[in-house]
This record gives sequence, C-alpha cells and structure tokens, in this order.
Amino acid sequence: MHDDRRLTEVRLDRFLRDRIMPAVYPRSVPLALSSWDVPGEPVPVGEALRQEFTHQEHGAAWGPPWSTKWLRLQGDVPDSWGTAPGTAVEILVDLGFSADLPGFQCEGIAWRPDGTIIKAISPRNEYVPAKLLGGGSSVDFYVEAAANPDLAQGWTFAATPYGDKATSGSEPKYRLGRIVIAELNETVWELLQDTWTLRGLMHELPLDLPRRHEILRALERMLDTLDPEDVPGTAGAGRAALAGVLARPAYASAHQLLATGHAHIDAAWLWPVRETIRKCARTFANVVALMEEHPELVFSCSSAQQFAWIKESYPELFGRIRDKVKTGQFVPVGGMWVEADSNMPGGEAMARQFLEGKAFFLAEFGVECQEAWLPDTFGYSAAMPQIVKAAGSRWFLTQKISWNQVNAMPHHTFNWEGIDGTRLFTHFPPADTYSSELSGRELAHAERNYRDHGRGTISLLPFGYGDGGGGPTREMLAAARRTADLEGSPQVQIGTAASFFARAQADYESLPVWVGELYLELHRGTYTSQARTKLGNRRSEHLLREAELWCATAAVRAGRSYPAAELKRLWRLVLLQQFHDILAGSAIAWVHQDAEQNYAAVAEGLEAIIAGAAAALVGTGGRDFLLNAAPHERQGVPALAAAEPVRPGQPVSVTGSAGGYILDNGIIRAVVDADGLLASLTDYASGREAIAPGAPGNLLELHRDTPNEWDAWDIDAFYRRNVVALTGARSVTLERCPGGEGARRESRGESTPAVVVERLAGSSAVTQRIVLEPAAASLTITTAVDWQENEKLLKLGFPLDVRADRSASETQFGHVFRPTHLNTSWEAAKFEICAHRWIHVAEPGYGVAVSNASSYGHDVTRSIREADGGTTTTVRVSLLRAARFPDPGADRGHHELTVTIRPGAGIADAVEEGYRTNLAPRVVKGDHGVEPLFTVSGTGLVIEAVKLAEDGSGDVIVRLYESLGERSAGQLRANFDVTGIHTVDLLERPVAAPGVTAGRDSAELVLRPFQLVTVRFVR
Repeated sequence: MHDDRRLTEVRLDRFLRDRIMPAVYPRSVPLALSSWDVPGEPVPVGEALRQEFTHQEHGAAWGPPWSTKWLRLQGDVPDSWGTAPGTAVEILVDLGFSADLPGFQCEGIAWRPDGTIIKAISPRNEYVPAKLLGGGSSVDFYVEAAANPDLAQGWTFAATPYGDKATSGSEPKYRLGRIVIAELNETVWELLQDTWTLRGLMHELPLDLPRRHEILRALERMLDTLDPEDVPGTAGAGRAALAGVLARPAYASAHQLLATGHAHIDAAWLWPVRETIRKCARTFANVVALMEEHPELVFSCSSAQQFAWIKESYPELFGRIRDKVKTGQFVPVGGMWVEADSNMPGGEAMARQFLEGKAFFLAEFGVECQEAWLPDTFGYSAAMPQIVKAAGSRWFLTQKISWNQVNAMPHHTFNWEGIDGTRLFTHFPPADTYSSELSGRELAHAERNYRDHGRGTISLLPFGYGDGGGGPTREMLAAARRTADLEGSPQVQIGTAASFFARAQADYESLPVWVGELYLELHRGTYTSQARTKLGNRRSEHLLREAELWCATAAVRAGRSYPAAELKRLWRLVLLQQFHDILAGSAIAWVHQDAEQNYAAVAEGLEAIIAGAAAALVGTGGRDFLLNAAPHERQGVPALAAAEPVRPGQPVSVTGSAGGYILDNGIIRAVVDADGLLASLTDYASGREAIAPGAPGNLLELHRDTPNEWDAWDIDAFYRRNVVALTGARSVTLERCPGGEGARRESRGESTPAVVVERLAGSSAVTQRIVLEPAAASLTITTAVDWQENEKLLKLGFPLDVRADRSASETQFGHVFRPTHLNTSWEAAKFEICAHRWIHVAEPGYGVAVSNASSYGHDVTRSIREADGGTTTTVRVSLLRAARFPDPGADRGHHELTVTIRPGAGIADAVEEGYRTNLAPRVVKGDHGVEPLFTVSGTGLVIEAVKLAEDGSGDVIVRLYESLGERSAGQLRANFDVTGIHTVDLLERPVAAPGVTAGRDSAELVLRPFQLVTVRFVR
C-alpha cells in the first residue's frame, strides 16, 4: 500500500484548525461593554462596583503594565440559544491573550454584581457558562482585568524594564479581543477532545506498531464523514467513526499514572506578591467551578500562605474551598507555609515552614498532610528527610531534579537518606513536569522515562497550568477520561497524592536508596543573587532566635506576657520571603524591593520585642550586660544567659611590615601585605601556617558571568576561564574604629585596630576592614562594595595549605560533606555549592573554617604545588552577582559582607564561629544578670531554639541537635521548676525520641550524628 501517512496528518491538522475548532462556537453576538480604570493598586470588589463605568469600545487598547481595568459586560441571550440538546450558552472573553504561556500575561476574574466570584478569565480558559450568572436570559457581570506584562518574552532572558513599576511605562500592552455571547456545540467540543487525544497518542507510537496506523485510518474516516460545511450537523457521525479506536483497552502491562489536579503558583516571581494573591483567587475559583461540573476532579494545593491570603481577601471563596476540602476534592498538600527554597533557610526556619503550614491546615480544615511537596525548588538539602519526618510526614515529592544539566537521577521512586540516617519515601514524577496538559506526548514520556520498570508500576502526574497559576481545565479532564483505559497509552486515573504514595509504597517494596543531598545541577547562582534579600533572611532568622529566647526567658523569670501572636506574624512574614524565587534572588525588582521592606519591618518589630524582654530581664541600671543568645559561651557569659561581659585579656598588637601590617592577639597572627592581601595566618596552638605558599588570601576575584540562560539563576562553569584577580590596592591604612565586638568597648576608651584596604572591582569601589578582636580565634574581613557591575561575579578566596579531599558545609541541623576532587561527572557538576554560616576544610589533625554573615554560594578547589608537592585547597565565597534578567538592576548599590577565617579549627570551632559571626553582641544597660533557662553538656549538642509552646500553656520548648556528625552524649537541664519532660515532634505533639531519657528536671541525651530532638518542659 502506498504510504500517504504524512498527507493524511497534514489534512487532519488543517481540518482541525479551519473546520472543527471554529465550529465549537458556531454562533455569537457581541456584548455591550463599559469600564473603569483603577487609578493605582488593585481595589476590593466592593469598592470597584461602586465606581462609575463608562462606555468601552470593543478592540480598544488597554492595560499599562501592572494596571487593572474593570469591565462590565451586558447583553441578552438570543432566543432559542442553548435550548437544543447538546448546546449551551457561554460568554467568551478575550482580554488580548496570546495562545501561549497561561499565567504569564493578562488575566481576569469574573464577578457577579453581588460581589461573588464566578471564575477566572485566562488564556485557554476564556469561557464563562451563562448558567453561572444566574440572570436567566440576560447577561450582566464584571471582569477584573489585570494587565500583567509578559516578562518571559519567549524565554530569551533579555533585560526588561517591566519588573519595576518605576520603569514599566504607561503604554497599553494589550488590545481587547472577542467579547461575545456564544452558543457552545457540545458534540463538536467532544469531537475536538477525541481528536486531540488520538492525534497526540498517534504521534507518540512507533511507526512499526499497527496501533499507530489504526488510529490514523480512524481519523481519516472521521474526516471523510464530517461535512466541512456542516461540522455541527455531522459531528456525531464523526465521533462514531472514532469510537472503536477510543474503546480499545490499554495493554495489561501499561504504566499507571495517578493524575492529580495542580496549579503551581509561585508566591512571587515575574509578578509581585500582591498579584500572586489575585492569581490564587483566579485559579482557585476556576477549580471550584470546575468541581461543580466534574466531581471526579481532585486538586492538590500546597502552601498554607495561599490559603491564608484567600481567607483574608476572598472569604466567600474560602468558604467554598472549605466545602470542597470536606468532600475530598480540594486537597491541601505539602504542609509547608510556602514552597520554600530548600538549600538556604536555616534549620529552625525550615522547621517552622512545616510547623506553620501543617498547623494552619489542621486548624482550618482538620487535614494533616503526609507528603512534603516541593516540585520546583532549586535543589534539596540533605537535612530534609529528618525535618519532614520530624514534622510527622512520611513522603516527599520533587520534580526539579529533571532539570539537571549533566547527570540523570537513576531512580524515580526511592528512599532518600538524610544526614542523620532518616529515610524518606520519595517520588520524582517521570513526566518531568508539574504542569501537565495530559497530552499524548507527556503521557508517553512519563511511561518511557520511568526508570523503575519491573520493580514499580505507578507514577504521579500533576496536571494543570502552573507557575503563574491557571490550574486544570475541562479539556484536561476530557483527556483523562479518554486515557483511563486506552490502548497504547498509560492508564490515567485521577486521585490524590496521598493515594498515589500509598499505592506506590505497596507496589514497590525493595526501594533503592539515595544518600545525601539532591543537588540540582543548574541554578547555582541562586545561592548568591540579590544579596540584600539573603542578608535580610539571615538577619531575620537570628533576630527571631533572640526574640523567642529572651521572651521565653522573661516569661519564666519575670512573668512577662509572651507575644505569641506577634512572633507568629513575623515568623510567617519571614517564611514567605523564603519562597524559592524570592530568597533565591530570581524574581523581578518589585519582589526584592518588597522583600527588603519586609525585612526592615521584621527587624524593627523584633528589635522592639527584644528590647522589651531585655528590660524585664535585667532591670534598670547603668551596668553593661551582654545578652548571649548563642549556644556557646561568649566573653565569659554562659550560653543563653545575660551577664556582665569579661574584659578581654591581651590587647591586639599591630606592627608595620614591608608596607603592610601584622595583627596579633596571642591566639592568632595575621600578616596583611602592602596590597591588603592576607600573606600569612597562623594560630599559636598549632603553629601552622594556614595560607598556602605563594598564594595570598583575602583575594577578591572578578569573573565574567554570562550564563547561557536563566541569568539570575545560573552560574555556568566557564565563568572560571575569565577572571581578574584584584591584587592591587589603592590604599592600605590602619585605623582605630569601633567594629564587631569592639563596638561595645568604645565607651571604656578602647578601640579595635582595623586594616582598611581600598581597591576597585571593575568600576565598583571596594573598602575592606580587616579586624582581629582581642581573644578572638578568627580574623574578620568586612567587604563594603558600591556595586556597579553588569554580568560580573565577585568572589573572595582563601588558598589554604590543607590537603582536604572533601569540604564540610553547614546545612540545616548539621553539615554535609562534598568531595573536592572531580573523579566523576557528579562531583564535577558541583562546582558551586551552598553553605549556611560556615564551610570547613581539613586534613587529619588540622583544619580551617570560613564563616559568613549573609552569603550562601561557595566553591572549593584543590591543586598540587609543583615546588613542594603540597596541596592547596582554595575556599571562595561568592559575594555578589549582576544578572540582567529578570531584574536588570540586580544587586546594584551598597553592600556590606562579612567573612571570618579561623585557622586551626575543627568542626566544633566552625559551628561556634558560625553562630558568633551571625549573632552580633547585644549589650544592654541594667542592674542584674539572668541565669539561662537551660544548660546543656556535651560538646556536640547545640540548642537551636527556645520558645514557649504553641498551645499557650506556658510550657517551654527546646530544639537541639547533634552538630559534629558523631555520637554525642550529654545532659539538657532546666534551670527552673518543671513538672514533666516530654519529647515532641515539630508540631509539639508527643513522640518517642531514641537516645533521650527524661528525668525530673533534666534529660539525658545520647544522640546519633546530626539527630534533631525537640523537648517540652512542662511548667
């Protein structure tokens, strides 16, 4: 037989475009339009409906970027429309959409005149069923149209002014399209869905498979059956021609796909948070409306923050959502406050993501999520399994690892083992998307790509438009019905994520194990982009630690009221900023401006709370008291206590040396040369030189930073081949200045010597202050930069005379080791890594710790010196970037970044240094000290949080962890009256904790490496 396959496929495509699709709505009449343009930011519906609406022309230009236009649509449904079987009346509203990228352009919400939401108006979802209007034969409703600009621009990553209201301009971005009453021919619509499903399946089947040709010929018969001049009248016959191939059941061995409705809505990204709130309303209204028509729809919705927004701003919609939660259709998942970045939030912050998220879902819906849900986060910390389990959850879902540049994950379903040995059932959907349309291509890819065939038979498939919202559509549900049991296709069943995990666990018993972090081989620049946002996060985390500690102490010691509601509000604001496109620095300028304002408000609020608690604790007086919130002794003040600081002993000596300076405090000795570089760093305890010969430290390096794509997200490995070492200084001087802990000695006539180095980084002025405090075991380097670069990366490096085959980087409640060699492609791909407050490199018997006050990006390399055969291990901290997209002004302006280097340091020293660098000394005036609420023995046991219980009982909660990566024993003792001690989970519910034995007022601890424990002390 002659092969006319391509001719038939081309015929099908044109017939679909020119005949079938136009026949879905064969008749339409325009509506009368009037409008009101909001003069500023969006307003509530009640305010909008009170405005005067004026005549609006069809087809008119509208929508300066980020503006809102309210449209009123009025008209009468023509007689007899929608009365014939298989027909319905709908209103079609085209706000000027393009066919692509739902969620990344203009959108709208349809409102009834009584101020209740109908559904959203968005690309590929432009219809409003007339029956939802409740007006009989008349049409009268409103559309709140949002002129969100398309910043994606075809993903060209070109710099755009639209991400900042100040530069976005006032020219209209859109033109109104067709706005009409139309008659829907349901038979033609169903025929279109039949054809779409079969066409998609056909193109995925091999040419040598009979099924592909069977489908082609059935589609050909359908085309022959349809009358191109009367598609509505012949659509039924066309469907009959396809019925046979649609009825063929799937193979017995077909892959099973549990499809769950979803709409990944970024809490902020190419739009500000204020627009995300409306995106949530649009999407959730769509979902609820769709559920009324299609009770089989199940929608998985993460992020408690999004529900909280709806509860506050759209209470009527929230009530409808609550009803659908009760029926099991609208399903909260994930149990986190937002889908946070997983790499950079501190341990306590990550714990609070689950505490706040799960507590909200329990309080509002009586639902406890069992799965952690992070499809789009940029890599996954090795501490996550323990944190998820400590929150009472059992499962984990991610998708983003499919974006790896180099190495493909070997499994899609596996046990993920964290740093403490906790294992977590994890699934990585093989469809490689969290926004599926249930297309033939996506279904076939999921089946082909699944790496666990023969062991497992089922995978999860989230479907619905996402990123910018939108969610499932009726077309997707039609596809699910057709592929439930269809030959050549995986079998699709709609259900909940929890039902998937339960089935998968039963289906696949002997799971493979992945140990350690799920490192994303992409988006490594997110550890560095938008440094002010990262500084705000780090500072907020530590202020929250202080505030809770001193408020709890004041409640116990002084009977002061605990500000639980205000602390919760501030915690939730900080947790919101940890969303994976905010903290990551990959959002538009507007988002980061908001974040900086939020961090300023958090700091102001927490400083006031701390001041109040401190006053209640130390009383009034003229003596200086150091409030030591760190988990280690500081200046003679015990951990978690307030006392008069001990005056440091030996002062710092400063001498000149060949145009440079030598700083010496009897503990370490640092030599700064004439160019402001660190020529030598030794500690007296070991006598070893930390700096590698011939390679000075404190070396700033300026790299070309031009990623192939995803500018704010990515650092590509070739950046290393274009570098300027900033070895020359404009000046190197000595000054006596208040800085660091020395700031608190200024009133006693003391000062801290600082070597001040001025240099240029490109066209950016850099001033460094190199300070050695009395009694300090580390050298502090503060780098102030007026950053004016474009597409550059600034790093600060320390070449160390240490033969380290791995580095240790702090992560949540512990640290993770990474090789410094490049033996495999997996190791080579980790050329930029994330660390929290410190990074440590060592050989047996000697190590060096580098800590920071706001940075997360690092790299560690090693080389062999020809002269002596020694190994140089270089630790570099990534300070600043200057990406073009999505914020062309990213990071411009003033920054101050603090780094310390501690020679002769072990892991315990690195842990202590991290807290010391991030918890600035807090000295207050008073007349008496304060005993700590708790003391803990055991070098590796670190208290991370002290707070009062969430239930308002006044009980005290302590969270601590083993920090050294070894078995650690000790005792946790309460220094106040207690009546009981219980171990609890992150939601403060009783749970067994291995290695914890409770006594009368103390607990004996024998913790495994990195074990996390939460203990409740009953007052």
